[in-house]
Amino acid sequence: MQDIKAFAADVKKHLTETIIPFWEKLRDEEYGGYFGWLGYDLELDKKAVKGCILNSRILWFFSNAYLLLKDECLLHEAGHAWKFLKEYCVDRENGGVYWSLTYDGKPEDTTKHTYNQAFAIYALSSYYDASGDEEALELAWGLYRLIEAKCRDKYGYLEAFNVRFEPEDNDKLSENGVMAEKTMNTLLHVFEAYTELYRVTKAPEVGKNIKYMLDLIVDKIYNPELGRQEVFFDRTWNSLIDLYSYGHDIETAWLVDRGLDVLDDAAYKKRLRPVTKQITRNIYDRAYIDHSLVNEAENGIVDTTRVWWVQAEAVVGFLNGWQRSPEHSEYLKAAEDIWEYIKEKVVDHRDGSEWFWAVDREGRPLEKPIVESWKCPYHNGRMCIEVIRRTQNVA
Repeated sequence: MQDIKAFAADVKKHLTETIIPFWEKLRDEEYGGYFGWLGYDLELDKKAVKGCILNSRILWFFSNAYLLLKDECLLHEAGHAWKFLKEYCVDRENGGVYWSLTYDGKPEDTTKHTYNQAFAIYALSSYYDASGDEEALELAWGLYRLIEAKCRDKYGYLEAFNVRFEPEDNDKLSENGVMAEKTMNTLLHVFEAYTELYRVTKAPEVGKNIKYMLDLIVDKIYNPELGRQEVFFDRTWNSLIDLYSYGHDIETAWLVDRGLDVLDDAAYKKRLRPVTKQITRNIYDRAYIDHSLVNEAENGIVDTTRVWWVQAEAVVGFLNGWQRSPEHSEYLKAAEDIWEYIKEKVVDHRDGSEWFWAVDREGRPLEKPIVESWKCPYHNGRMCIEVIRRTQNVA
């Protein structure tokens, strides 16, 4: 096991010398926001669709990079993303954030998805913390109230809507041959967004809804018999498929732990901490293979693809597991081990690139884009930020 300070220094070097410069170069000075597509061949398509999720995640990333590093250039980048979000991503007539825009800022896909609203809240809350811009917080509150008014039923959060917030099929967050009305993924990221909004406001109504989602996670999402989360559900939380998403489980473990820290409610800590500990243990035992995390298992059949975001979340999740239970030094060793794997196999060392989308079992890259609506600095940038933050006060 290497010295943890050396581990953090190595991660910080990667953040400042690779991830930040890469995304700075994708800034679109003519039409705003950030370019939406860089192919596996490293050809930039300046007229590609710009996903609003991508823009929100970039806004979140630069806001938090600034909060960590205090480099005014990073706040400038966040301001660029903020301007694009408020001027183009928001539907001022019907409310909410679009799914995607054309390269020059016109609505391209007008779907209103709860997941997308959540990421805007997440980003705007962080940007408010970084900049003090009250307009950003006001927009975050508006999206929060919209979710609560239009995206909830008596069982939880609905997900997919048309431009006027009329329900439609949830094809964007459904996979593996099912059409889910509710998903673990969307609930997790609404929880994540509300945690950030609560962190910067301490508003009791947000805290109440965080508790509501924690209840859903432990009562509906988590399967105690299998020691995992279920993934896709019908309206009343009946699971639709035998799917074990290793990346989402390890991400959930640390995001729920962080939410519990921010909420600071003793009863919920007592109820949820055993679940996050068990999830972490099970992912370590079941999915940590050959210095990395395998992707998922459907009907017991393991997909051995090593996906970029899964590796990033595993580093944070295992580091978090060690911090919560220092007697489990194997978790820290796993976080460091996966980081070494990332550097060797997942980072794309070609000039002008960042991370591959995924590599196969042998570590060969899949020919998928380096940037598109889902491929962003949210997971790997956040991994770097979390590692640095979590090790600053370690002796």
